[in-house]
Amino acid sequence: MKDKTSINRKSNTGAVERQTKVHDKEGDIMAIASRDVVSIPPSKSIKDTAKVMMEHEFRRLPITDPGSGKLLGIVTVMDILDFFGGGKKFNIIEKKYEDNFLAAINEPVKEIMTRDLITESNKSSIGETIETMLANQLGAIPIVDADEKLAGIVTERDIALSLAGVAGKDTVQDYMSPKVFTTTPGTSLGDACKIMVRNGLRRIPIVGGEADISKAAKKLLGILTSTDVVKFLNAKELFDNLNSNLASDVLDQTKISDIMAKEPITVEPTMTIGELCELFAEKNIGGVPVVKGDDVIGIVTERDVLNAVKRY
Repeated sequence: MKDKTSINRKSNTGAVERQTKVHDKEGDIMAIASRDVVSIPPSKSIKDTAKVMMEHEFRRLPITDPGSGKLLGIVTVMDILDFFGGGKKFNIIEKKYEDNFLAAINEPVKEIMTRDLITESNKSSIGETIETMLANQLGAIPIVDADEKLAGIVTERDIALSLAGVAGKDTVQDYMSPKVFTTTPGTSLGDACKIMVRNGLRRIPIVGGEADISKAAKKLLGILTSTDVVKFLNAKELFDNLNSNLASDVLDQTKISDIMAKEPITVEPTMTIGELCELFAEKNIGGVPVVKGDDVIGIVTERDVLNAVKRY
């Protein structure tokens, strides 16, 4: 049985009549927001937070006060990447724990969560929420009620998939990013985390495998996502095979070829936004490389879809 003090699930229950009255006053954002929200307390360990993320296939978790239900912060897979060697949060391992990885992952999640939250009211509109998310480069935004309690959460995917029909005939090449950060299979996990955190990337294509250097720079071999890194952090094999407790050993000795997806899903530039959203929903993914032949010519994500629907 799950410990109810360690995972909180916010669910709207009550009389039908009461729900109808509340819903009448809500903004249309609540029509697509997830109301049944899994949250965790600030005391939960970083290791166990990663486990909850993988169990529920979430990229972020709200942090709430177990008593009041008030929203205290949010933790994302990018925060865990930052902690795992990509950014300033790695200081917890490097300085506080003198590179002792096993000790550091038992730190409470409050040490790496984002506290200065941007939220939306449950009375907000979809249009207002899109503007807020794009202006602040947010992948998701918590929805709170008048008492600052968590009422729901809405993600880029929720909005993109619900509104994809309005931009359904626009094509991937109209919205993809032609500037693609890539790396090679021999890159260490530590260096890959740094590339991703410093450039705000949730995924990075892995290229190479050609004798001709000019072609090797574009030939797609795989893809590494922030979720892949969190899965690795949560894997039993990682702890079974550790030769030491040092984070530097884990980060330097692990090559991304060991954990990357070796058969990445790709799309062509002529695919429509509507078809892209169907693919995202079917495969439960948030971004894909755009290829022409064997060459990577761009990348397209849920945020690009959000920009597409914003036009309408």
